[in-house]
Amino acid sequence: MARALGRLGPLWAGGRRRHPGSDTLRHQELKSSFSMQAKMPPCDFSPGKYESYPYERMLKIRKQNLSPSLVTYYKKPLLLHQGHMQWLFDYEGRRYLDLFAGIVTVSVGHCHPKVTAAAQKQLGHLWHTTNIYMHPSIQEYVEKLTALLPDPLKVVYLTNSGSEANDLAMFMARLYTRNFDLICFRGGYHGGSPYALGLTSIGSYKHGVANGFGCQTTMLPDVFRGPWGGSYCRDSLVQTIRKCSCSQGCCEANDQYVEQFKDTLSTCVTKAIAGFIAEPIQGVNGAVQYPKRFLKEAFQLVRERGGICIADEVQTGFGRTGSHFWGFQTHGVVPDVVTMAKGIGNGFPMAAVVTTPEIANSLAQNLHFNTFGGNPLACVVGSAVLDAIAEDGLQKNSEEVGTYMLLEFAKLRDKFEIIGDVRGKGLMIGIEMVKNKDSRQPLPAEEMSQIWEDCKDMGVLIGRGGIYSQTFRVKPPMCITKQDAAFAVEVFHAALMRHLERTAAK
Repeated sequence: MARALGRLGPLWAGGRRRHPGSDTLRHQELKSSFSMQAKMPPCDFSPGKYESYPYERMLKIRKQNLSPSLVTYYKKPLLLHQGHMQWLFDYEGRRYLDLFAGIVTVSVGHCHPKVTAAAQKQLGHLWHTTNIYMHPSIQEYVEKLTALLPDPLKVVYLTNSGSEANDLAMFMARLYTRNFDLICFRGGYHGGSPYALGLTSIGSYKHGVANGFGCQTTMLPDVFRGPWGGSYCRDSLVQTIRKCSCSQGCCEANDQYVEQFKDTLSTCVTKAIAGFIAEPIQGVNGAVQYPKRFLKEAFQLVRERGGICIADEVQTGFGRTGSHFWGFQTHGVVPDVVTMAKGIGNGFPMAAVVTTPEIANSLAQNLHFNTFGGNPLACVVGSAVLDAIAEDGLQKNSEEVGTYMLLEFAKLRDKFEIIGDVRGKGLMIGIEMVKNKDSRQPLPAEEMSQIWEDCKDMGVLIGRGGIYSQTFRVKPPMCITKQDAAFAVEVFHAALMRHLERTAAK
């Protein structure tokens, strides 16, 4: 290995950028900054014995009886058996640090004892009755949820998934405004249902059938990959490496992206529109952040056209950004509709649309019914999740541990030429991988996959995202500790070194 590492000079930046043709780094420099043996933090939980089918039979059933559209991660798919807070265990008892939280869904921790106890208790009382009857938990829950939202966002419609919530938000926008056109960002993900798919603007989710009638995409104000962006644009402790020539209080990139938004309004939609939907930080696209003032100016332009503004908080909500409970609060705006799912139930299938009384009334003109939305079990689980976030201090933990991780990953960006950007807020972090920092071309998929597999083999599960699947997504359960975070960074560092060793050996 020493001989291989000695050839890594052109690829390893060693605290500064280093391009092909530069001198080889001293082995001691590498040795002093790197350890291949990251030590996994202790865990006081022992999983139960796996007693289901053998792995090969599970794999066979998966291939024969589950839709092939349900893809699995990793060359050898993981067969997970049990979870405890930030940890997952496979069928052989191997332990993994979960940095992806079931696709940003496990908010307070796998099998959190408070949430588990609340669900078990409710199972013995009342599983389900539709919302045509009153039951205590739905009233108790919506009162608790709306107390966390600013006026006038005080009316809730409970659903089962984020796609369904965004479907309903689209429907309500059109009913309320009596307009049809909706605007969304390129790179946004708002669901895979036939209706919401019109708002989703990532090609790999698009199928060869008509969709998106009345949905118009606009340029994503991405300050790393987009045409404009500088070193002070986004609400993050880590900025892009792109230089910025802006004067104090002026963001040229923001102004340029706002002009593009105006151009969309002037050329692609009718004079009166139904609305605009945006994630406060794009999730599936790899924690993409916008210039600080962009959403505030975009909201104003939309409202001038008669449209309403929808914040998709499916991934950013419930304290994950750390500084605020809701992602939209980091932009200094109050939307007209908020959609939420994923972390709302810590993995239990539930979601919600929260809006104003006036917009909610538009849906009451005729019947609109959801059989399972707001059932007693879901509401009890949702209430317990809110309690756990508050009692465990998880918003504060997201800020503190997320800040630590973000800064540590940024140090790796400064050392490795293949890390183009590190961004995010709280425990919503993206690490965008590139061929090199000058071109910003995505790191090839094969190389991404090798780094990804190495992280898994060392005990860390990490997500993937981005238009080209070029971004690692770090969005763990919000109970993760600083010790866990240090382990994760060390593992990622080791995976990058292994990548460089493979590259040097070619």
